[in-house]
Amino acid sequence: MEEPQRHQSHNSEVPTLESDDPPSTCCESTLDSHGLHSAESNPSFNQNDIVKALEVAERDSAAIAESFSSLFASLRVALSEVTSSSVDHMQCFSDAAGHLQESVLDAATKGNRYINSCLRLNEEMKSIDSLAAQLKFLRRNVDALDTAVNKLVRPL
Repeated sequence: MEEPQRHQSHNSEVPTLESDDPPSTCCESTLDSHGLHSAESNPSFNQNDIVKALEVAERDSAAIAESFSSLFASLRVALSEVTSSSVDHMQCFSDAAGHLQESVLDAATKGNRYINSCLRLNEEMKSIDSLAAQLKFLRRNVDALDTAVNKLVRPL
């Protein structure tokens, strides 16, 4: 007797059987009003067909489990890479923030020194007004002295 041929699709559905032999007629089955076999009849698949179908389902389940395992491994690797990249970016950000903080503190210190120098210069400039008044007074005295000397020297 010839082995029945099994047709499987890519997603491995339950196999269909093709045979040159006509279906068995040892037990006549009758259909009830719903189109189902009545309780008197035997199932259309024998025990070997059920075992083969279970083997196919088991192989398909193993293949699906392997696919999920591979998928989860890929996801684990991708998550690890993303986490590593995030840690690297956070470290870079932390370094940049630290350098910025140092620069800001240095600029603030230099700015404070400049402001203090300006305040000291401003205090020193306040005393310049009295010095300017003294210079004006001295200048008038020098001009008066120069005029007196010129009057004395010219008549000769």
